Amino acid sequence: MRHAAGVLAVCMALAAASARSSEIPPDEARRLLDALAGPSGADARAALARIEEKQDARFVAPLIELMRASEIGIAAPAAGAESARTLAVLTGEQHGLEWSAWTRWYAGTTLAPPPGFVGWKGALLARKDPNFASLLREGAPSRIRVEEIVWGGVAYEGIPALDHPAVQAASQATWLGRDDPVFGVAHGGEARAYPLRILDWHELANDTLGGESIALAYCTLCGTGIAYRARLPDGRKLDFGSSGLLMRSNKLMVDRQTRTLWNQFTGQPVLGPLAESEIELAMVPSVVARWSEWREQHPDTTVITPATGHQRNYEPGAAYGGYFASPRTMFPAPRARTELPDKERVFGIRIGAAAKAYRLADLAARKVVNDAVGDTPVVLVASRGTITVSGQSLRDGPARWDAGGEARAYRRGEHRFASGPNPDALRDEAGRSWQLTEDALVGPTGERAERVAGVLSYWFGWAAFVPRTELWKAL
Repeated sequence: MRHAAGVLAVCMALAAASARSSEIPPDEARRLLDALAGPSGADARAALARIEEKQDARFVAPLIELMRASEIGIAAPAAGAESARTLAVLTGEQHGLEWSAWTRWYAGTTLAPPPGFVGWKGALLARKDPNFASLLREGAPSRIRVEEIVWGGVAYEGIPALDHPAVQAASQATWLGRDDPVFGVAHGGEARAYPLRILDWHELANDTLGGESIALAYCTLCGTGIAYRARLPDGRKLDFGSSGLLMRSNKLMVDRQTRTLWNQFTGQPVLGPLAESEIELAMVPSVVARWSEWREQHPDTTVITPATGHQRNYEPGAAYGGYFASPRTMFPAPRARTELPDKERVFGIRIGAAAKAYRLADLAARKVVNDAVGDTPVVLVASRGTITVSGQSLRDGPARWDAGGEARAYRRGEHRFASGPNPDALRDEAGRSWQLTEDALVGPTGERAERVAGVLSYWFGWAAFVPRTELWKAL
């Protein structure tokens, strides 16, 4: 009830502000934007006074942007406090100097920025890296609210992607511990493991597997690694890098061919040349598994090596162990759904317009769950439990965290399944044994229940981008 009352209060405040407001003409709006971010404090204060006089709520977005810019040193220190004061006048909200609180609040509104905002924001962020100006261009096709894009603390491709990383046979990977978590991908008859202790530092691997170009995109902040087929419908191959920008605490990756920003979570182009299309990258099923168990399932697997060409500490948790162990998020994301803690691990499935999330701990306790996503019957298998990792964060010291665990989903048709004689087998309603593979459940006479690609994620990440999701509850 408190949440509903809060939403109602916000709507009423915005309605009242809208009733009082008078939109500033486009040319003047652009001049005010320039004054707000310009070198003259007097001009900036005059611009704020004009915005308050007209009660133009479109300037809420640039004022929040200025608060962040002041915080990261690309705008005058006074800009943050002065912007916060005007934000309170325009909205009736009281979030003080908490930029992240203003950002979360804004995500729940329907406000739009003034004309010229996208290019202005690009120019402002270009004070950190000139590449940002070319990514956030005025007039660029967009499928998102550009206001929600935030700087992630690194330069364009400041987190270096791995391009066709060196691999070795499983027998050679003596540097990996049995319980080390890996992303496991099997495609086109070829299996490969990507240790999280390496991907934590790189977040993207442009690779070829089973003769096909794939991109393993990993957002450490929302705990999500997804493998995509890295080709456009017309056959063009894409290579991806980290843009240095985020949205809702999720990485925005960039393709190097068109410099379009992509949502790592959905595989959709969101800002730039390809955002005019309805493209969505196809997912390649993957799992998070213990190295020893992935190797047991795939004896011929290869694994990427620490010989990346970059000087990094590839021990477990060195990069993000403290963050993984903490209940807190690092960047603002709207709390669209509050049924679970923000960083609870969930396994999410989207089939058409239907979506459902499953608490990973519940799946691991049940091992096998027969359910449906929308009208599609599915069976979910999590027979090997969850993975706990201990490591040493370079910044935060010793850490211990839940790294996820194996979860797979298959279209079960009219069958109902139960645990089988081993973790890689199920029994159907007639007691017949079916074998788990990365592509399908395979029955005793060769019948197949095809794999459904799912997403292992922190709850806040799944809820931020799939807010209408169902949440499965164990009975």
